[in-house]
Amino acid sequence: MSARRVAVLWCPDWPVMVYRDEVPNDVPLAVLASGEVLACSPAAREQGVRRGMRRRDAQARCPELVVKERKLLREIELFDHTLTTLAAHAVDISVLRPGLCALPVPSRFHGGELAAAAVMLEAMVTAGVWDVRCGIADGVFAAEQAARLAGVQEVNIVPLAGSTEFLGPLPVEIFGDDDFTSLLKRLGLAYVSQFSALAPADVHTRFGALGLGHHRVANGIERAWLGQSVNPHQISREVFFEPALDNSETLAFSSRALVADFVAELVKRDVVCTAATIELIGERDMGSRVWRHPRWFSQADLTDRIRWQARVWAEPVAGVRILSETLESAGDQADDLFGGGAEEAVERGVARVQSMIGPEGVEAQQVQGGRSPAERRLASVWGERAVAERRADAPWPASIPAPAPATVFREPHAAKVVGAEGHVVAVNDRGGLLGGAPERVLIDQQWHAVAAWAGPWPVDERWWDEANARRVARFQVVGVDGSAWLMSVDNGQWWLEAVYD
Repeated sequence: MSARRVAVLWCPDWPVMVYRDEVPNDVPLAVLASGEVLACSPAAREQGVRRGMRRRDAQARCPELVVKERKLLREIELFDHTLTTLAAHAVDISVLRPGLCALPVPSRFHGGELAAAAVMLEAMVTAGVWDVRCGIADGVFAAEQAARLAGVQEVNIVPLAGSTEFLGPLPVEIFGDDDFTSLLKRLGLAYVSQFSALAPADVHTRFGALGLGHHRVANGIERAWLGQSVNPHQISREVFFEPALDNSETLAFSSRALVADFVAELVKRDVVCTAATIELIGERDMGSRVWRHPRWFSQADLTDRIRWQARVWAEPVAGVRILSETLESAGDQADDLFGGGAEEAVERGVARVQSMIGPEGVEAQQVQGGRSPAERRLASVWGERAVAERRADAPWPASIPAPAPATVFREPHAAKVVGAEGHVVAVNDRGGLLGGAPERVLIDQQWHAVAAWAGPWPVDERWWDEANARRVARFQVVGVDGSAWLMSVDNGQWWLEAVYD
């Protein structure tokens, strides 16, 4: 019996697709998330705009840049609608995230894998997606990397049992874990082949279970297909409706018994669920999404997720299935289970707001590692566990000392700082002051006399990226009236970043 292979279809910069009917293709467009460029159009990229840039840096590169905020719910809805065309030619499509999906390659497709990929690409182009790339490999991870190396409307096929050799020359950044990647590079392991050559026991000792998981993937050891679940501890519950339900509120109400049964099984096993897959089964199709919770799912939480998912589902729902993805001991969550009354009341109130405006309309704010207050801010959709968090306890040279400012602006405000003779204060390459010590600051068109100041704290940001590198120096400044500000100077331009109480 031949091994089942996996195809991944990648549509770069999918958040931009949401605005394709609103912004012409030749107009530079950037979509922001948490104040940084999440995706940009080809026209913007030609002008030097790149993912990860702050808003003002992107606009400095491209003054005519059109800036839009991310619409995650619309991304999901648009991608689900796009895949309806693909579903006529393929089965078991799994959405990894909007703009990226995986599906099994038919083992006996007439013409082989190349012909199968051509059919998939043609289906996506027919659905209106011009920039789509395909990768085929033994597993999902290798297939995704192959897709990222393919050209527009092209396929990149990794030979059978060739994932290790294919992944070897690629940089370790493909693992998508900044902390783990940074550690590997400090140890001199810059390429996947260097990491995969280590002994599994040594990897587990040095990097733990997470590192061992990356090591297995690097050696081509991954489950061939997402739908092949072999977890014997997974909890699964399902319910079917006759006739099918076409209203999200009705569906949520009718699923209460299902959710109660699912949670009762959690209680029976003395565990809590922090990640769950919800599958909506239509009369012709099925949609699946993994939801994550920062603490653990209650009955109300799961009911809300069913309601939210159904709001972007295009056809009547004939069945609902809930599957546990991550289970944790209830004992580890004892304080939350029995002492979180106030938190639960807040969560229920926020959930009602999310039901009205969509889940992505409410953000949770957390603190992560970083040098500036803006970098320390970690935003995530309320009710979902934050990912890609930077360790706050890691060393952060040139970080701003305590206390933290009370108000941090999403976008810094232009300001000016001058010395006794009226010259703008600057900072040289060695961190010394030019133009004298700060005497007055201009904020919101009003001058303030300076009573005290501290700094500078210079830092080279994105020094590894020549195109986006910049040197910033930050100061804490106190006015004679007691007002206090966090200010920065970048290439001669002063900015107000935050305000202290």
